[in-house]
Amino acid sequence: MNILMWILVFIGGAAGALSTLYIIVSLFAVIFYKLYRKLKYRASWYA
Repeated sequence: MNILMWILVFIGGAAGALSTLYIIVSLFAVIFYKLYRKLKYRASWYA
C-alpha cells in the first residue's frame, strides 16, 4: 500500500474512534445529569 492509503485508513479509523468515544461519554454525562436533577430537584427522568 502506498502512503496515501495509510493516511486515509488512519483518518477513517480516528474518525470512527472519536465518534464512538463521544457517544459513550455523552451517554454517561446525560445519565449522571438526570440522576443529579432527580436527587436534587425531584425532577422526572423523562423531562
